[in-house]
Amino acid sequence: MSGALLTLSGRAWTFGDNIDTDALAPGIYMKLPAQQAAQHCLEAVDPQFASQVAPGDIVVGGANFGLGSSREQAAQALKILGVGAVLARGFARIFYRNAINLGLPVLFFPAAAEIRRHDRLDIDLLLGVVNNLATGRTYPVTPVPPHLLQLLQDGGLMPHLKKKLAGERKS
Repeated sequence: MSGALLTLSGRAWTFGDNIDTDALAPGIYMKLPAQQAAQHCLEAVDPQFASQVAPGDIVVGGANFGLGSSREQAAQALKILGVGAVLARGFARIFYRNAINLGLPVLFFPAAAEIRRHDRLDIDLLLGVVNNLATGRTYPVTPVPPHLLQLLQDGGLMPHLKKKLAGERKS
């Protein structure tokens, strides 16, 4: 497995419990093109988020992150904004699966409350380690299983399937 997407690094954007899909992808903007709708991601919770988040930054949430409707635009908005990963104490099932399908790493992170906004985090997806460079603390997380890591490295479910099918045609 190549080194791409095995380690991530970025600033933490911290949020509490129960961040729902309507906060991530507000329904009022759902008819806009995805790039425009993403500019409203989390505006009800942090109006500065979409304009200030940088590629590779890491969203840190509490319990039940992504609850609500099944709209995949919630994970898609984070991906469009360049979020490198989401760490949370817990995820709504559908959000978790949508994020993986779109190529956005999501990790269960029991120590989410210990992270402060803009702490610099390094994540090793294969080993299951989160390092907080601001505090020097290291946290274990469940590593991403190899088959899901490959799917993430391929850019999500659809690119992964296209790659796999193209490889089978060559055989």
